[in-house]
Amino acid sequence: MSDVSFDLSPVEEKPSRKYRKGSKYDPIIDAFLESEHNLVTVEAEDKDANYLRTQLKKRIDARDLQYKVEVSVVNNKAYLEK
Repeated sequence: MSDVSFDLSPVEEKPSRKYRKGSKYDPIIDAFLESEHNLVTVEAEDKDANYLRTQLKKRIDARDLQYKVEVSVVNNKAYLEK
């Protein structure tokens, strides 16, 4: 069995995790909520409708908007509905 070289260093506390606040999909949801339309199709460059649905659903759930906004896919088109 070979030896592994390592160092142990004491620390006071672990640093907080750094992550992005919000999402690049939030503006889509915000624009829809601000519009007067109850049903819209959503298209994003180089994004499949099912992928878009998944990402929007995650943001809707994270923002606790599941009772205001619903996302679905029909015939490979993503829809947002109030």
